[in-house]
Amino acid sequence: MSIKLAVSDADIRRCAGVMQQLRPAIGEDEFVARAKRQQAEEKWQLAYLEEGGEVVAVTGFRILDCMATGKTLYVDDLVTREDRRSKGFGEKLLTWMEQLAREEGCAVLRLDSGTHRTGAHKFYFRMGMPIVSFHFMKTL
Repeated sequence: MSIKLAVSDADIRRCAGVMQQLRPAIGEDEFVARAKRQQAEEKWQLAYLEEGGEVVAVTGFRILDCMATGKTLYVDDLVTREDRRSKGFGEKLLTWMEQLAREEGCAVLRLDSGTHRTGAHKFYFRMGMPIVSFHFMKTL
């Protein structure tokens, strides 16, 4: 197993199918375009975990400087391929991001999770991440 950053269009495209399991409304071409734009404009990074030459888990994240939390590694997305869940891949990616956050001098690793994703919540609790706030949103 290895974790790599997806920088090239080809690497980003390899991650699209796994990301679509979390974000089904985003097609492959749109995913590549958004990823490239966010990498260029927002310091967003895409990492993926491979096993046997296949992408089995992906995460999108960025390092921010927030007023409330200081330097923060914020996880936008974390998803493991449905047929490979509960095999430690998500844990491996989250642990990798935690180590990266420490190396980058972050005080906090933070993420939001949809209220309906109770399985993910159990995983985050197990990984030592309690619920500390509510996230509010208004669609415009």
